[in-house]
Amino acid sequence: MSAPRRIRLGIAGLGRAFSLMLPTLALDPRVEIVAGADPRAQARMRFEQDFAGRAYERVADMCADPRVEAVYVSTPHQYHVENVLAAAAAGRHVLCEKPMALSVEDCLAMIEATEAAGVRLVVGHSHSFDGPIRRAREIVESGVYGDVRMMSALDYTDFLYRPRRPEELDTSKGGGVIYNQAPHQVDNVRFIGGGLVKSVRALTGAWDAQRRTEGAYTALLAFESGASASIVYSGYAHFDSDELVDWIGEGGLPKDPHAYGAARRALRGVDEQAELDLKAQVNYGGPRYAGFDPRKGVPAERWHQNFGLLVASCEHADLRPTSRGVMIYDDEERRLESVPVPDVPRAEVIDELHAAVVDGRPPVHDGRWGLATMEVCFAILASAREGREIALRHQVSLPPLRAPGGRA
Repeated sequence: MSAPRRIRLGIAGLGRAFSLMLPTLALDPRVEIVAGADPRAQARMRFEQDFAGRAYERVADMCADPRVEAVYVSTPHQYHVENVLAAAAAGRHVLCEKPMALSVEDCLAMIEATEAAGVRLVVGHSHSFDGPIRRAREIVESGVYGDVRMMSALDYTDFLYRPRRPEELDTSKGGGVIYNQAPHQVDNVRFIGGGLVKSVRALTGAWDAQRRTEGAYTALLAFESGASASIVYSGYAHFDSDELVDWIGEGGLPKDPHAYGAARRALRGVDEQAELDLKAQVNYGGPRYAGFDPRKGVPAERWHQNFGLLVASCEHADLRPTSRGVMIYDDEERRLESVPVPDVPRAEVIDELHAAVVDGRPPVHDGRWGLATMEVCFAILASAREGREIALRHQVSLPPLRAPGGRA
C-alpha cells in the first residue's frame, strides 16, 4: 500500500492549542508541518529546531509561503477571523480551532471568504470528533433504540485557575468558559441530537472577583425534534467530574485523584504579571515547556479523549459515551460497546481534514456547523444577561454518518 498524500501544514499560533494538537500533527503520516507563525521569538526558534520549517512573525507572511497548503489556526480567539481571511486570500485550506470566532458576523465572514476562495474550512478540535461520540450518533441513526429524547452533560474542572493571560479572563476578547469550554459540550449534544437547536435558556456564573469572566454555566437547549439537552459546566477547581468517569482525564490519560487543589495552589499569591510570566515559561518555546516529545511518542496507557459525563436518552435505551466506547443501557441489559482507540490522538480531526483537502469530501465540522455551535454559545451569554429564552437562526443539521442500509 502506498503512503498517504501528506498535507503541507502551516501553524498559525504556537501556543496552548498547538501544544495540545502537537502529538496529532507530528505523528500522523498524513501531515507534514512545513511552517509556523508566532509573535514570540522563543517559540519561533523552538519551532525551527523541532520541525526544520520556517517560522514567521506574521501569519499573513506564513500564508504566502508557497510550501503551505493548509493552515491550522490556533492563535488567540480574537484573531481567528483575521487569520482565516488571510489563509483564504492566499488560497489555503483551513483547520480553525474552537471557538470559531467571537460573533456571528465574524463566523459568516470566514465562511464567505473560504467559499469564495474555493478552499475547505474545518472547525476543530472539539470533542465531537471523538470516536465514542461518533459511535453514539451512529447508534441513534440506526433507529434501533428509537429517537433521542433528552441529553444531559456535565463537566467540573479547574479551567479558571490554570495560568492565564489577561485576555483569557476577559469575555469581550473570548475569555472564560463560554468561549473556551461550551463549544465542546454544545458540539457533543448537537452531534448526537442531529444538530438543529431551536432555542436556549441559560444562566452563567462569575463568582471570583479576581477572575471576572464566566467560570460556570447551566443551559437548556431545545431541539427542533422536540428533544432537549441540559449542559452544565464549572471551572472553579472544586469538584472534579473525572471522578465520575474512572479518573480518565480529558486527554484520555489516567489522572491522579490525589493531586486535588494543585491548580489553585500554583496561583496562590501570584499577581497578574507573575501569572503572565508563568504562562510564558510553560508555553511552547518557554524555558519550562514540558510538552510532547515526538521521539517518545504517546503513552501506551491511553484511552479516548472525553469531556465529562454525557448521557443521551433514547426511547428504548440510554447511551453514555466513555473513554472506552459507548455504554448502552437498554430494556434488558447494560453493556459496553468498545470503540478502538486511534494510534494517534485526535486522528479523527485529520481524517476529516485529509478527506476534505485531498479527496474533496465536504467536512462534517465545516464553517456552517461551527457557526451553529457558536450561535448556541452566544445565546448562552445573551440569555443569562437578558433573562430570557433566545431563539436561533443559523442552525444546520448533521449529515448522515452511515451509508443507507448500514448496520449500527
